[in-house]
Amino acid sequence: MYSVVYKKTAIKDFKRIDKTNLKYLTDSILEFTNNFSFEYEQEFLKIGKIKKLQGMDEELYKLRLRTYRVIYKKEEDRLII
Repeated sequence: MYSVVYKKTAIKDFKRIDKTNLKYLTDSILEFTNNFSFEYEQEFLKIGKIKKLQGMDEELYKLRLRTYRVIYKKEEDRLII
C-alpha cells in the first residue's frame, strides 16, 4: 500500500486554495493513494486522467483533478506530491 508525502511547495500551494476545493483535493489524493496500484495507474493513463511528463530527469506524472493538476513521483511505496 502506498502512502502520500507532501513536499513543502505542495503545502504552500494548498494554502492558496479555498477550503471547499482544498477538501476535494485532499480527499481525492487520499482516495487515489489508497487505491494506487500498477493496474489502477494504467487505467487512469488510458482514460487520460494521468499523463507522464516528458523531458524530465525524474519520472513525474500529472494527475488531473477538476481544474487542478497534481504532480507526483513514485518512490518505493510512497507517492511524493
